[in-house]
Amino acid sequence: MTERILVARIGAPHGVRGEVRLFIFTEDPFDLPDYAPLTDEAGKRVFTIAGLRAAKDHFVARLEGVDDRTAAEALTNVDLYLPRTALPEPEDEDTFYHADLIGLKVEGEDGALLGKVVALHDFGAGDVLEYQPVPRPNPEGRRRGNKGGTLMVPFTRLAVPVVDVAGGRVVLAADFVDTGEDDTPPEDADTQ
Repeated sequence: MTERILVARIGAPHGVRGEVRLFIFTEDPFDLPDYAPLTDEAGKRVFTIAGLRAAKDHFVARLEGVDDRTAAEALTNVDLYLPRTALPEPEDEDTFYHADLIGLKVEGEDGALLGKVVALHDFGAGDVLEYQPVPRPNPEGRRRGNKGGTLMVPFTRLAVPVVDVAGGRVVLAADFVDTGEDDTPPEDADTQ
């Protein structure tokens, strides 16, 4: 289980009085000022949100001790973390923190090991699970895979019917398992 959870990222300054754009990753962004302590990735700098308001595609925050644009600029792209113990436990087995998924085994419905979860993304059309596949031997005995790249699947119940955080695994539905076969028809195929 992850000890610290990424909950926000500081963006560029907003104005000249030290406010910053803030990209918040919690379920209810307005709860963020109530959480403490917010720290940087190294856990050495502590941040307190003194004010928070919504903007078009982000939030605007006033941080204690940040009083001018120069101080705000120095914080651009700083990630804010919380200790896991500061967050409530998930309410049921279908609720979990994205951070809990990172590192879980990815298995097929047949139990075959397919890889390991490396990230969860939201590109605007729903969550996407990214995993690093394990290399598979091909019929000629050589290892094959996607040359060190990762694979992505929709993070939906249809594509990922089982999320077993306690068991350390997620299961991909058979239709979403990359078989390593090229689905593109040959150039000379009749594609009416």
